Amino acid sequence: MLLRFLLHASIAFVAVSANYADCDDALPYNATITTSEAAIEYTSSPVDKEYIVTFKGYYTSLAVQRYIASALRRVDGVFWWLMPRANPAADYPTDFALVQLGNNATEGVEALKRHRLVKRVTPQRMVTRTIHSRESRGMPLPCREGDTPCWTLNWKSRKTARHNSGVSLIEAEESFLTRKLLRAVPRQVTSALQADVLWSMGFSGKGIKVAIFDTGLPSNHPHFKKVKDRSNWTDEKTLDDELGHGTFVAGVIASDSDCLGFAPEAELHVFRVFTNNQVSYTSWFLDAFNYAILKKINVLNLSIGGPDFMDLPFVEKVWELTANGIIMVSAIGNDGPLYGTLNNPADQMDVIGVGGINFEDKIARFSSRGMTTWELPFGYGRVKPDIVSYGSGVRGSGLKGGCRSLSGTSVASPVVAGAIALLYSAVSHRSDVVNPASMKQSLIASAHRLQDVNMFEQGHGKLDLLRAYHVLNTYKPQASLSPS
Repeated sequence: MLLRFLLHASIAFVAVSANYADCDDALPYNATITTSEAAIEYTSSPVDKEYIVTFKGYYTSLAVQRYIASALRRVDGVFWWLMPRANPAADYPTDFALVQLGNNATEGVEALKRHRLVKRVTPQRMVTRTIHSRESRGMPLPCREGDTPCWTLNWKSRKTARHNSGVSLIEAEESFLTRKLLRAVPRQVTSALQADVLWSMGFSGKGIKVAIFDTGLPSNHPHFKKVKDRSNWTDEKTLDDELGHGTFVAGVIASDSDCLGFAPEAELHVFRVFTNNQVSYTSWFLDAFNYAILKKINVLNLSIGGPDFMDLPFVEKVWELTANGIIMVSAIGNDGPLYGTLNNPADQMDVIGVGGINFEDKIARFSSRGMTTWELPFGYGRVKPDIVSYGSGVRGSGLKGGCRSLSGTSVASPVVAGAIALLYSAVSHRSDVVNPASMKQSLIASAHRLQDVNMFEQGHGKLDLLRAYHVLNTYKPQASLSPS
């Protein structure tokens, strides 16, 4: 069950009003800073009398209806409805159905479970986003040291603390960015990872299909030149992003101007899975995942997650994605610095789980820590995250153009997803050996170990794009150990 979803969105939003004309490679000076402190969490509750019926195979809509009718035929007094699937996947065979039981629901569920083609029956869940935030306007900063602008900012984070009595928000204040760090923040995150080296070799993501599961993308956004497909999986009649998170994520991956993405030539497939009212359903994700498989997506970025690894339809669908060759990248969560706070699906073995660091290569305080908790108390947890990358003060595409700076593991995740799309295009001549396992092995083997940081904070280390390229270019199928 999806007890709680977290959109690992920006912990700090930074809005800057300044003239960039005198500052090509650094952040602006003599600026007034407006900071929005935000804690974004998702709560989930079962939808009354709605159930997801998972089948053992894929069947047409007509066959699914017959199977459900056959299972419920002998249940006295049960009324049921097969909920419509008004999305692009509706025209294709499916491995699940959404059923509403009007009365005698308990007996109806048991009858469905007894059908020979039914794998399991689980409640449908509604996921709702809640934002706790406030804005404070800072003082103008007429600060300049030599030719380097400087900028200071205090950051407040709201962290989620889990207690037996429930979930509460605890506010903690820390110095998030120092003057030294801000002078070092690059204008382009792509430069920090040397993506321009691969660009100069003629690689830019061409031919790679990247799926973005988020809040959508506006039409005709000036930063993108290869938006192949925008699909809506919600009950709203729009494809546009009204929240801005999906646009930012897409920009980090594939923006072609202003704040550059890693793979500007990649084909973007945008999956809108949240409404403007910030609501989603489990069944929407399942349909969207099935469609991603049909579209033969290469890389999938999922910047949302939750602590519940017992939602078997969701978990098994993730396994099916990777079994079909889709490289899934997911944020590990913003519940640091506590250990054992990883989120699903980033804590799954098949998924590349990404943590966040700042531009001084320090683990971000908000980044969730390992180990995984699936195995406890009957075994040992696994090492997660897999790798870490930049997730603090990263610039990406704004909703209507221009750039904005966000922080969070939802930022680090598209950094890695964009880098993977770029790497994939650079070794496209070896596509027969590129798959979720080999990509993960290459990223792990090439990662740069951070000093004085344990493996449950950094995993195997910081993403090293150029080393990963060399490893992939000479990769041979092999078994590897983690940790090694």
